[in-house]
Amino acid sequence: MSDDEAKLKLAKKYELLDPDVRLMLQVKAGDAGAFESLVAKYQARLVGILRHMISDKEQAEDLAQDVFLRVYRARERYVPTARFSTWLFTITHNVASSALLKHSRRKEVNLTNSPSGSMPTRPLDTMAKEKSSLMPTRRADQDELSSIMRQAIDQLGDRQRMALLLSRFEGMSYQEIADTMELTPQAVKSLLSRARLKLKMIVEPYVTSGILPGMLAEGISHDDRSQESKSPTE
Repeated sequence: MSDDEAKLKLAKKYELLDPDVRLMLQVKAGDAGAFESLVAKYQARLVGILRHMISDKEQAEDLAQDVFLRVYRARERYVPTARFSTWLFTITHNVASSALLKHSRRKEVNLTNSPSGSMPTRPLDTMAKEKSSLMPTRRADQDELSSIMRQAIDQLGDRQRMALLLSRFEGMSYQEIADTMELTPQAVKSLLSRARLKLKMIVEPYVTSGILPGMLAEGISHDDRSQESKSPTE
């Protein structure tokens, strides 16, 4: 079987399995209503993911619009080789990575004028509620625990954070996350394992003994980011 035949077979498979792929194929054929349906289904989810990655709500909304613009511009070249959501979140990951890189460069330029120790606020109440039941020794105030969880998530590397969000909030498998982030499934498994371990290391002392994340997170974050930079496969 030639490469073209294999791609055609794969495209037919996803067309049959995924209704969103069928919608995108309708977009390819010029159906504006199909595109509006995809935007309506995924816009809030994209903004949610991007707001976890980017601290500014308005910027997250702008980046979501950028993602949809890229989807629309790519419509004539679209060939389904994965679930539509995998393709969409691949674009989202690329857009978020570019935005974070630009932000990092601006931060380096403006470092002397930036306040230290500030933490962006992101909607992580769902995860906070789940974590609150893991360590019953200390019953923390829910709002306070939500704040702690936001700080803990902020200590994750960008790739860890994206992998965790795709896993927990989008329900993606290791393979789907790997396809989205252009990693191997084993690398995704490693990212998620380290992310969960770090969250536990930061949150557990607070829940059990009232130790704030700031007392521990800086050292943990430094070690983990160093490990990420050394190993491109993890």
